[in-house]
Amino acid sequence: MTSTFPDISISTDRLVLRPFDAQDVPALAEMMNDELVTAWTSAPHPYTTADARDWALRQAPAERTQGRGIVFAVTEFLTQRLVGCVHLHHTDWRTLSAEIGYVVAPWARGEGYACESVLAVAEWLFRDQRFERLELRTAADNTASQQVAQKIGCISEGVLRNAWIGRGRTADGSWTEIRSDLIVWSLLPEDLDEVREQHASGPGYAGAFRDWR
Repeated sequence: MTSTFPDISISTDRLVLRPFDAQDVPALAEMMNDELVTAWTSAPHPYTTADARDWALRQAPAERTQGRGIVFAVTEFLTQRLVGCVHLHHTDWRTLSAEIGYVVAPWARGEGYACESVLAVAEWLFRDQRFERLELRTAADNTASQQVAQKIGCISEGVLRNAWIGRGRTADGSWTEIRSDLIVWSLLPEDLDEVREQHASGPGYAGAFRDWR
């Protein structure tokens, strides 16, 4: 029998992570057409309103109900504005491991929202779901994503050579596919101990992550 994650929401000091709904579609389409999102994800480009609706209302819920993972729309607690998306996928219910990916809207970068949301999901995954491993893969040239991995306490495990196809701009402004290495990072329950201590003695997410992408 396939295991599934519960249909839940997660709250932090500044964010609410919840299932996508129809009201998120316009903001999701706008976010996914950002140049950095186009470059470092395999999302369709251009990303249409139909693509956003299909993801929010069909694909994302199916990730959970079919046991592959879970998708969270990340929103600001005060404004309810869509900050980004966190996606647990490639879930292995036998080894209790999963891979995590995330996207942050252009207007929300530099506020520490990526770290805050990923750590919130990691805490929930390890504490409530009793998982033993969280994996993150970053393209070799995606330094912002690598900084997130480092800041939340991930350990670099090695490089998968020539394992990813990203996108880059050509001289005429069009997009072309570019092969890239992938850096593999992991986070285990014990790796969060130092981060927990930092939050307990410091200013919390908002202060600790102010300069993080």
